[in-house]
Amino acid sequence: MLVHNWRAVLRRAWSVRLMALALLLIIVEPIYSFVAATWVPRNIYIQLAMSAITGLFAVAAIVARIVFQQQISGELNGKPPSEG
Repeated sequence: MLVHNWRAVLRRAWSVRLMALALLLIIVEPIYSFVAATWVPRNIYIQLAMSAITGLFAVAAIVARIVFQQQISGELNGKPPSEG
């Protein structure tokens, strides 16, 4: 079941933005590994850094999901946010 303001959540929620960045890094990491294996000597530190950054974005998305965001969540008394 979708939330009533799913369009606003997709546009404004930091958790969605951070998960999109994590997804981008997940997609780029194997491409980089393939290119690095064929053109330059493999550098394990770069691969570790990319994995760590991806994990940090995922953790930040979890934190952003539970943090109150006025534009999306509306008032504290349970009123739905304005769609404008």
